[in-house]
Amino acid sequence: MKLRHAAPLLLVPLALAGCRKKPQNNPEPYTSTTVVNDGADRERARADSIARANEVALQAERDRLERERRAREAAVSTARDALTEIVFFEYDSDEITSEAERRLEMKASVLRANPGVRLRVEGHCDQRGSTEYNLALGQRRAEAVRAYLQNLGIDGSRLSTISYGKERPLEEGEGEEAWARNRRAEFTVAGGEITTVPAELRR
Repeated sequence: MKLRHAAPLLLVPLALAGCRKKPQNNPEPYTSTTVVNDGADRERARADSIARANEVALQAERDRLERERRAREAAVSTARDALTEIVFFEYDSDEITSEAERRLEMKASVLRANPGVRLRVEGHCDQRGSTEYNLALGQRRAEAVRAYLQNLGIDGSRLSTISYGKERPLEEGEGEEAWARNRRAEFTVAGGEITTVPAELRR
């Protein structure tokens, strides 16, 4: 066979070999790399879910503690108000009225619950009468309050007294309305801190 006729025949196997090397259209095989990524994604999603749940739980705990703090502050404020609430007296009298008794009993509850707290009782009078007379009357009013609290079990060493007579009126002016506001005993926390709220003041 002449070389001119043999050349095409030699090219046929080469052409067939080239056809066999063409890429196939089959889908990509499921490789091990894809499996590892899916596992990592699931683990990351799980970790994120746990983190979110922990954050929700943490925020709920913070909210609970904040509610408790506010409630406690409100209760302590109520106890302080009860301890410093003014009591009033009738004209020219140092007798404890029934209304004053109720208030003093609440003060005694706060003092019993907080043995470190000391209280100063300040006696006041209206503008009628001399300065000397009103200083004496204011002192009798403060001492009457102190004695009442002692009868309720409060140690007298925790209670100090002072009289301002008519020198520090709560209400300026004349007339029974202003005078009645000035016949009083006021209270100042002289030491210690209110940390315990008696059951009577808890809501």
